[in-house]
Amino acid sequence: MGHAAIASTLLDVSAAEEPAGPVSRQERKQRTRQALLDAALDLLADRSFASLSLREVAKGAGIVPTAFYRHFSSMEELGVALVEETTRTLRGLLRGARTEQSGYGGMIRASVHTLHRHVREHEDHFRFVTRERYAGPGAVSRAIAVEMRMFSSDLALDLARFDPLRTWPTEDLHLLADLIVTAMLGTVAELLDIRPGDTAADERTLVAAEKRLRMILLGAAHWQS
Repeated sequence: MGHAAIASTLLDVSAAEEPAGPVSRQERKQRTRQALLDAALDLLADRSFASLSLREVAKGAGIVPTAFYRHFSSMEELGVALVEETTRTLRGLLRGARTEQSGYGGMIRASVHTLHRHVREHEDHFRFVTRERYAGPGAVSRAIAVEMRMFSSDLALDLARFDPLRTWPTEDLHLLADLIVTAMLGTVAELLDIRPGDTAADERTLVAAEKRLRMILLGAAHWQS
């Protein structure tokens, strides 16, 4: 069942937006907003974000086009919301996975497996982000760039608690974090290219991802600023 299937249960805009008490009104508004995001994601399965029209996204969500503006000021704002929906939960999961580990090996393993699990659970979201990272509309590609910087900043903070990185300059820590985030993005792209059900390819990709990160950190241990 596609993401927009939820939208098919919504009534027309008057029913979907009709107040029924303060709490109910807010809940209805949130459901309609989510239906718009889900409808856009369904349409993005094999298309670029720039090719989507407001009208077809509204139709997929079960509302009239004019009601779209009650939730987003533009299609680009909806695209930015999709970026945030894709990345922010993962950022928290990765930070949690890293803080539970006391050494490089455990941190690498936990991070790679957390990433793998989240990508597999949200493949449509990650296809959207990888496709639109450079080719998307300005606001969307900028939002992705901001989220990638936030991943790097979070990682730089976590790396600073490990020896010999405690004494590294902040700039060097951020450069190292950027390298790791770029490597992880490569792993995401590899995972999305694997045929459904190909567990052997999945496992090979995870092994390669762990090796790649170990190589980066091994080199970092010998770096002198």
